[in-house]
Amino acid sequence: MSFRITGLPAEPFAPLFGLSEDELRERGALRRIVDQPNAYPCRISLTDAEPGDTVLLTHFEHHAVDSPFRSSYAIYVREGERTFDAVDHVPDQFRRRLLAVRAFDEAGMLIGAEVAEGAALEPLIENLFANREARYLHVHFAKAGCYAAKVERA
Repeated sequence: MSFRITGLPAEPFAPLFGLSEDELRERGALRRIVDQPNAYPCRISLTDAEPGDTVLLTHFEHHAVDSPFRSSYAIYVREGERTFDAVDHVPDQFRRRLLAVRAFDEAGMLIGAEVAEGAALEPLIENLFANREARYLHVHFAKAGCYAAKVERA
């Protein structure tokens, strides 16, 4: 089964990078300098920021639905990134992490969920999409619980 993974669009976050520390704080966001590898996953490019890079930690509503499963959480974004958008390709960022994948129906209701190492993501996607009611999946980094990306049928 073919699938499409997409990161977040860059445009909504672009104005944040020009803000002062105080202005970011007023919006509940923080600027961080990456101090270790593979610890700051950009949700736009679905790549990990490198030590010395600047990232923003901000709040994002990743599941803006009219259901009890409406959800938001903290995410990292990096300036100048292009949105990851690929069919049948899992980003390396996912391969290094324990992932939780949640399946939702057209009403935004949770209808399935599984946890797996990123190296085993494809069978997990196939298993969740075996349910014909599953319209899309959300990938989360299982340890921190934060949103990573959306998966759709391709």
